[in-house]
Amino acid sequence: MRRIRLSHISPRDAIIIGLPALLLVVGAFWVAYQFIKPAPPDSFALSTGTADGAYDAVGRRYQAILGRQGIRVDIRRSAGAVENLERLADENSGVEMGLVQSGTGTASDYPGLLSLGSVYYEPVWIFYRGAPIEDKLRALRGKRIAVGPVGSGTRKLATQLLLVNEAWSPPTRISSLGGEAAATALRKGGVDVVVLIGPPENATIRSLLEDTSIRLLSFDRAPAYAKVFPFLSTVKLTQGSINLLRDIPPRDITLLAPTANVLVRENLHPALIDLMMQAMAEVHAQAGVFQAAGEFPAPKDLEFPLSKEASRFYKSGPPFLQRYLPFWAATLIDRAVVLLVPLFAVLIPVFRLAPGLYTWRIRSKIYRWYGELKLLELELREHYEPAHYDQYLKRLNDLEDRAFIKPTPRAFSADVYTLRQHVDMVRNLLRSKAGPAPEG
Repeated sequence: MRRIRLSHISPRDAIIIGLPALLLVVGAFWVAYQFIKPAPPDSFALSTGTADGAYDAVGRRYQAILGRQGIRVDIRRSAGAVENLERLADENSGVEMGLVQSGTGTASDYPGLLSLGSVYYEPVWIFYRGAPIEDKLRALRGKRIAVGPVGSGTRKLATQLLLVNEAWSPPTRISSLGGEAAATALRKGGVDVVVLIGPPENATIRSLLEDTSIRLLSFDRAPAYAKVFPFLSTVKLTQGSINLLRDIPPRDITLLAPTANVLVRENLHPALIDLMMQAMAEVHAQAGVFQAAGEFPAPKDLEFPLSKEASRFYKSGPPFLQRYLPFWAATLIDRAVVLLVPLFAVLIPVFRLAPGLYTWRIRSKIYRWYGELKLLELELREHYEPAHYDQYLKRLNDLEDRAFIKPTPRAFSADVYTLRQHVDMVRNLLRSKAGPAPEG
């Protein structure tokens, strides 16, 4: 291939060839820019639960982990899962992520929400005083039952369980107490039964488990309940697992357990979801009373569609760059790649095609001159008119001057000189047509 120096390219040729290439590159950049996500925000709001509840404790752990990466998590306390769902569904609430109990709602009820997966089992604990109750919730009819505040997942599930056992309506008296306030009322005789939902690590639940004057109901018909309420799992609190020395509990107890799930709005920045998935794994991957190591986080609850970032995390772990770089650096490089890949995909062909395009343009000039020369030669051979001799000669001289004066890369000098030789051939033809010059 002939080598062309930039110094031999005329400004006009440079514009004619370079401008379309530049426009093509700019167009590729613009198209790539349409697919790039804006930089992730440095904060988001997380709706948790009551100050003494498990959701708030978990939320504060997320807050600390994401804070190490420069992301500020604004904790918004609430009555519980139901209120969290309502906040997520309300575009004006400012809440973009929330902890929600399975069975609280579905995607058809709350469109536009995605799941990041389940993070732990949160069993239903029914504590009571008095004579033992052998999995007969109907026996609670007529008692004073604390089911948690309006807006909590505890109240919603307690309502479902009591209704199916016909123990919700009067003479049963329902109290909105929850958490530590409900536990205190149970100890002091203000209520007869307390329904709590949460992990055994919760301080209120643990204190009731260790109180020998308080009984814990065992759901011996747990498989039947799980059939009626598919969002519930069956877990077993084994003898001595809370306090081995004091043998708490004194026997195996079967419990029903929904899962705690992290839900987000579908427009939450993907990079924040990637970071949140890593925080969830750091907080919940350890073994616990009811879970094996690595069991959580997991896509156990199918009431809301799983986000594509969460799905990718469960299949292959964190994004490649975030495994080795700080969050801000990984995000910056990831966004830059989105721009550079299509840009180079256009630049490489442009750089390859530009020399060929320029060669074609120079050759086209030479071919055009040859076309003029051929037409003139045919005219001389077939329609020569002696009276136009001077015009024929002027056309030949003009063509030769253009080929000689027009800036042409040195690589094409041989073509230009060959053209000039052919001009001389046609000039000789013209002279032969005119006859011998008269003697002076």
